[in-house]
Amino acid sequence: MKKVSFLVFFVCLLLSPWAGAAVIDFEDLTLSAESYWNGSDGSGAFTSGGATFSNNYNAQWGSWDGFSYSNLTDVTTEGFAGQYSAIAGGGALNTDTYVIGYCSAFAASPPTVTLSSAQTVTGAYVTNNNYAYYSMLNGDQFAKQFEEGDWFTLTITGKDADGNVTGTVDFNLATGTDILDTWEWVDLRSLGTVKGLEFTLSSSDTGEYGMNTPAYFAIDFLNPPDEDSSGCFIATVSSR
Repeated sequence: MKKVSFLVFFVCLLLSPWAGAAVIDFEDLTLSAESYWNGSDGSGAFTSGGATFSNNYNAQWGSWDGFSYSNLTDVTTEGFAGQYSAIAGGGALNTDTYVIGYCSAFAASPPTVTLSSAQTVTGAYVTNNNYAYYSMLNGDQFAKQFEEGDWFTLTITGKDADGNVTGTVDFNLATGTDILDTWEWVDLRSLGTVKGLEFTLSSSDTGEYGMNTPAYFAIDFLNPPDEDSSGCFIATVSSR
C-alpha cells in the first residue's frame, strides 16, 4: 500500500512585483485520459497560459524534442516507454496535466519557453520522468546506476527580449543515490526580467558521445501556484 503524505508551506512575497503574475498550470490543454501530446500533428509548438513551448517532431523517425505534455499517472514503466510519464504520478499540486522536456543531442536548440511579455518568473515545479528516474536508479543498457558522487542537473537560463542571457539557475534532479521522485519548487526570481527560458541537462554519466543519462525532465506550474490577498501563496505537495 502506498503511503501518502502532504506538505503544506507558505511563501510570502514581501515585495509586490510578482503579485498577480500569470499561473501557467497546463490545465488549459486538452487531452484524453491517460494520454499525451508529442507534436505529431506537426504544429511545431503549443501554447498554455499565454506562453509558447517549443516542439520539434520528425515524422520520418517518429521522434520529438523540446516539450510534450501529458496526464499519464503511470510510475512503474521503465525505459523508453516511460518517456511521457512524470515519476511523481501526475501533475504538481494534485493537478492532472504537466509538461515533459526532452533535450535531444541532435536538436538545433534546447527546449524553450517564450513568454507573452517580458516579466519576472517566480519559479516552477520540477521532477524526473520515468525514463530518467529508473535509468539512474537501476542503470540500463546505455547508462550507469547512480552511486555516490553522481549528479543529474537541470539548468534554466533566462533570456531577455533581445536574446541576451539574464542569468542561470541550476537544480539537481539527482545527487548521488538521492534521485528526485516528487515535485520540487525551483525559485527563478534571480533570472530577473525575462522574455524566454531555455532548459538544458548535464550529468556525471557522460561518455565519448555525450550524456548517457536519458535527457528528460518534467515541469509544472510556472509562477505562484496559489496566491492570497496578502501576497503569499500556498502550495500543497503530495508524495508517495
